[in-house]
Amino acid sequence: MIILDRGQIEALIDLQVAGPAIEAAYVASSQGEVKLPPVGHITFADVLADCHIKYGHRKNDPNFVIKVATGFPQNDQFGLPTGNGLSLVLSAETGAVQAVLHDEMVMTDIRTGLGGAIATRCLARPNCKKVLIVGTGQQARRQIESHVALIGDHLTFEVWGRSLAKAKRLVDAMKGVCKIAAANKLAAAVQSTDIIVTTTGAAQPLIKDAWVKSGTHITAVGADAPGKQELETGLVARADVLVADSIDQCVDHGELSHACGNDLIARSTLKEIGSILAGSSEGRTGDRQITIADLSGTAAQDIAIADVVMAAYRKNSG
Repeated sequence: MIILDRGQIEALIDLQVAGPAIEAAYVASSQGEVKLPPVGHITFADVLADCHIKYGHRKNDPNFVIKVATGFPQNDQFGLPTGNGLSLVLSAETGAVQAVLHDEMVMTDIRTGLGGAIATRCLARPNCKKVLIVGTGQQARRQIESHVALIGDHLTFEVWGRSLAKAKRLVDAMKGVCKIAAANKLAAAVQSTDIIVTTTGAAQPLIKDAWVKSGTHITAVGADAPGKQELETGLVARADVLVADSIDQCVDHGELSHACGNDLIARSTLKEIGSILAGSSEGRTGDRQITIADLSGTAAQDIAIADVVMAAYRKNSG
């Protein structure tokens, strides 16, 4: 049995290899080739924290994956990681445990970042250059890294957070990766950008409908559990193109769930990112359209990133 820790796992992940693997996972999922049972959630209201369990199996994959990930935002004030977890890789032939990947959330963070960049590349206007990152945590950093790796270093970034000091620290940390600055006012930053990527665990909407101009693309990755919402419901209802990583999952507890629950959008109008990537559905068809990608995170991504790690480990082990 293979046991790997966070440092070992991160060293095995090449974004240029993992990116196509995540894209293929989206396509396979939309084509019904991945068994994706409902996500398990445990919430801890007293500390505003949660745990989710995602698991699944991709057709013809010799392994299946069970992933446990926790988010405890208040750990930040104690100098502790806000995210943790692990993935179990088991044989789809015998059920035997093949590997324990004690990644402490790094695989989830990376695959989420890559998923966000794939959605942006798929749906944003081709001439877009300016990206607003909303949030200052680990996922904000991963989104920047992935957007640069998969889309290009011509992108420029602004970062907004509830704490300007944290936004400035992230800017300082990422100056060697891209052109980046901190944003003081969220409304002004939203109004002046081409692409918005939201990375928070907000329970109340941060991005207002009135701020968003025509032609904007939004990749929203924060609403990965019940009770979370980053976009004003009216904005979701106004959007021209609504895309999910998993329609079933996003209608249940993703960013789209609020508009669906209020009968402001019809499920039949939603598209999956995998079907757009495969060419069986259309994404953006006009420069003035507002496009939104709701990425609640799927086990298909967890399987893909675990496969990337396992393949790299075996290659390096001879």
